[in-house]
Amino acid sequence: MNQLSKLVVCTMILVQTNLVEIPITQSQTFSNEQKKYARVKTAYQRKDTLIRNLLDSKGIESGYHIALVGFKKERLMQVWAKNKDQKFVLLKEYPFCASSGVLGPKRKEGDLQIPEGFYYLSKFNAVSSYHLALKVSYPNQSDKVLSDKKSPGSEIYIHGDCCTIGCIPLTDDKIEEVYVLAVEATTNGQQKIPIYIFPAKLDETGFAALQKEYAGNIPLLNFWSNLKTGYDYFMLYKKTPNITVDKAGVYSFK
Repeated sequence: MNQLSKLVVCTMILVQTNLVEIPITQSQTFSNEQKKYARVKTAYQRKDTLIRNLLDSKGIESGYHIALVGFKKERLMQVWAKNKDQKFVLLKEYPFCASSGVLGPKRKEGDLQIPEGFYYLSKFNAVSSYHLALKVSYPNQSDKVLSDKKSPGSEIYIHGDCCTIGCIPLTDDKIEEVYVLAVEATTNGQQKIPIYIFPAKLDETGFAALQKEYAGNIPLLNFWSNLKTGYDYFMLYKKTPNITVDKAGVYSFK
């Protein structure tokens, strides 16, 4: 199947993907509500022991919160976890099964870009055409300033399968782990699960490589430099910053 045919198939599937989205509610019954869906129930049966062992290996207790951090160049999704009022630790890394677009933010519907910026999990989809899916809160306030005003795009997910036109697919097997972790964190009372998506790992080496490769694109480098400030905060302090966006679409972190 050529690239155009793959995009057509992905687009056809995406039309069917969002038939049932489950609003996020912070309650001790959220996981029970989720388990009413066959795929979620099966995911718990398959992954519960693995997840418990993984959490135990990192010293993470029940009542944990999580954060999802993605890197487009490395095609890697990290899951971080923490006990309440403690610092995040890296729990596990999941490779992207497929990717679309190029490095750089999403700015228009149909550009095939995976967004870059600071988001959160906005909805669960337990009956996605991509098995299970977690919705990314794109467009955020920065995107609304910097992206196409009429058609910035939407419907960005972390999901199963191995097909994408701007989402992050992890395979059906791996999305089950991430989905269950997200359900449990929500049940534990986490009001917003952060989803941070970067062009690459923005440590000094990674950012220097971007500066060299994109030396002629000053606006893009300035945007990435802004993202790097948030990246550095999270990696240094192992906690999520308070994020605001000014009228120019620039992030600030405290």
